Amino acid sequence: MNYVYLHGFASSPASSKATYFRNRFAERGIPLAVPALDGGDFEHLTITAQLQVIAEAAGTGEAVLIGSSLGGYLAALYAARHATVRKVVLMAPAFCFPRRWEEELGADVFEAWRQTGRRTVFHYGEGRERSIGFGLIEDGLQYEDYPNVQCPSLVLHGIHDTVVPVTYSREFQRRQGDLARLVEYDSDHVLADVTPAIWEETGRFLFRK
Repeated sequence: MNYVYLHGFASSPASSKATYFRNRFAERGIPLAVPALDGGDFEHLTITAQLQVIAEAAGTGEAVLIGSSLGGYLAALYAARHATVRKVVLMAPAFCFPRRWEEELGADVFEAWRQTGRRTVFHYGEGRERSIGFGLIEDGLQYEDYPNVQCPSLVLHGIHDTVVPVTYSREFQRRQGDLARLVEYDSDHVLADVTPAIWEETGRFLFRK
């Protein structure tokens, strides 16, 4: 079984949750792959390119995907397309990712991004501003808002999340029925204050007999 952790948008394999999960897996003697989803080219980031990075990390055998925010959405997209994925853990998954940008930015800013082809965002993994192309949106719009994941899913979400409202995870769980279990926390998008609790829930989901 290959275990893969997928970080969020403008984050990196060195994120706090990625590091925490890698350490917990190491304590169990299990390697956890944490690929850089931008493939070294953040400016030309697309959903399609990130799915290709995941394919390389997951390999051809059975896999488990753990994703945070955009990484959660990507995990669901990939699992919906690959029967080799046996389980997914989705932390504050950014469902509807491409379609939410205009709502978040406002019509004028979104249109300026479309016209110029790029805009500046803060890259949390690098701690600085980075340019990103509109190709992220153009490519992303071909993908579904709520992937039809045909393996067991554990969804973990904070009820005070203002980046990706918990209602998105509730809708995913409603669509998935018994295949998905949603656990809500008194926390925000980062889930930093409940990371140990999230790990306990994840461990039970992945390793219970």
